[in-house]
Amino acid sequence: MEIQVIQKRIYELRNQKVMLDFDLAELYEVETKRLKEAVKRNLSRFPLDFMFELTKKEFESLRSQFASSNKRGGTRYMPFAFTEQGVAMLSSVLNSDKAIDVNISIIRAFVLMRQFSLTYNELAERIEKLEKKNNKSFEDVYEVLNLLLSEKETQIDFDNRERIGYKQAIAS
Repeated sequence: MEIQVIQKRIYELRNQKVMLDFDLAELYEVETKRLKEAVKRNLSRFPLDFMFELTKKEFESLRSQFASSNKRGGTRYMPFAFTEQGVAMLSSVLNSDKAIDVNISIIRAFVLMRQFSLTYNELAERIEKLEKKNNKSFEDVYEVLNLLLSEKETQIDFDNRERIGYKQAIAS
């Protein structure tokens, strides 16, 4: 399973990185209803730092971020949000090979996001130290870093980009 697919389904709620039950159900190839049933049967495995139910306000604010909101319209019950630990616990509750494989990919996605965050923070700290040491502003550096980190710039279409280098002339 591609980590980018998973990373797009990780949201930040209540200052935590979480995945929502309907996204997880889709990845596990089960109905959301069945996933929720399995969780409710094993609630003792999901303390509040592993899973929580969204409030109506949280769900409405997230709804604007979904690519296809029509699919999730008319929800009767608020979704569950699972932290990294909650996602790891799901594999024991769902108890299938698919759940185990998907969980491994999800945990890897969380780890990569954490590593990226640490690297970015470390870089920002070093630049700040240089600014203080040299009494200069590094606004251009921040601008370039933000440009590099923006989603639009990181999604390069390698198949349709303009080619550079030697181009063979076509004989007439």
